[in-house]
Amino acid sequence: MSMGAGAVRTVTGDLAPSELGVCDAHDHLFLRTPLLPGQELTDVRAAQRELDSWRAAGGHSLVQWTPAGLGRGADHLRSLSTASGVHVVAATGLHRAAHYLPQRLAQALDGLAELFVRELTVGIAETGVRAGLIKVAGAFHQVDEHARVVLAAAADAHHASDAPIAVHPEAGTAAADVLDVLCGRHGVPARRVVLGHLGRRPDIASIVEVARSGAFLSLDGPSRANAATDWQLPAVLRALVDAGHAAQILLGGDTTSAAARSRADGPGPAHLLRTIRPQIARAHDEPVARAVFVENPARAFAACWP
Repeated sequence: MSMGAGAVRTVTGDLAPSELGVCDAHDHLFLRTPLLPGQELTDVRAAQRELDSWRAAGGHSLVQWTPAGLGRGADHLRSLSTASGVHVVAATGLHRAAHYLPQRLAQALDGLAELFVRELTVGIAETGVRAGLIKVAGAFHQVDEHARVVLAAAADAHHASDAPIAVHPEAGTAAADVLDVLCGRHGVPARRVVLGHLGRRPDIASIVEVARSGAFLSLDGPSRANAATDWQLPAVLRALVDAGHAAQILLGGDTTSAAARSRADGPGPAHLLRTIRPQIARAHDEPVARAVFVENPARAFAACWP
């Protein structure tokens, strides 16, 4: 299976897609939100340990979906990547309104598309670190007005940069509605969209239906940071593979709280390789496991940057 053209934009520079290697396609090294008080991911040493653990387990790259205004740690990402040997992809974008203080949100919405493009092509603030994807979100069971504004800005930034758009559908809901806005209204090709959290819904038939769009699907239950969805992951994977969508599946730890770190109460990103990858190889075969962790991320996150 081809890994595609273009380049994956990491915090240390652009990579050929074939260099991305084994990828945690959806995770967080740093995250700070009022919705998770006391569980902030702000510890640089803890982030370093997590990357070292991922590398020791056989991982080569990690895509951080933390968008603007939520403590991305952009000034630390380059040094952490270099020290660990793990390729790190950073995000621009904006989350649901509930994650921001009202005054901060009003400031952020002014010139949003321009901000996204600047962070993708020039750098985040004064760090010189360029983002490699745009992270946005839909609301619970709907695309609210805030989401429509942010999705429109993301689409504009995509058309200016070819950057992939990663979407947080709240609790896995309204994914089809998000695609209607991004792809139907704003002309973003579905293959440039990565949908997260779909495994958090018990309706497997609807997940398969969304997959028919051609979008990538980032399943992220293994972190158990928000919901214990490991139990459903095998059935979701089986349904997607049987329906012919193995080339669209990604997996990520989605570590969103300090308790989900591997040195705390959670499994951390390495759980993906130590536990989940062998399960996929046994239940399906090695080519499917390789597609999920290597080939699909290489295509999902590559772009023909201007």
